[in-house]
Amino acid sequence: MVPVALKAQATLPIDVPYVPFTKKPLPAGRPREWYIAHNRRLKAMRLAIALLDAGVYRPEQASNGRIRSTADLVGIHPPSETTCHMVRALMRYTR
Repeated sequence: MVPVALKAQATLPIDVPYVPFTKKPLPAGRPREWYIAHNRRLKAMRLAIALLDAGVYRPEQASNGRIRSTADLVGIHPPSETTCHMVRALMRYTR
């Protein structure tokens, strides 16, 4: 059988770049600061993925306003200044 040449596919607009997942309970017995940092990292990862799906590939393109509007688009509470900084740091190191 001869392989068929693949045609270039047009990029389709993304309706919702983030789909919620089933959550598992966090381990008990850790300090409160650990839970805060853990949830902040998860939120930053979700936002970084949503921005990448939306075509924002460089940290310079991800202003606080753009990150917050993306959070609103995907149904995440508006991130803090620290979380926005973390999103840009994740984008910087995923190249």
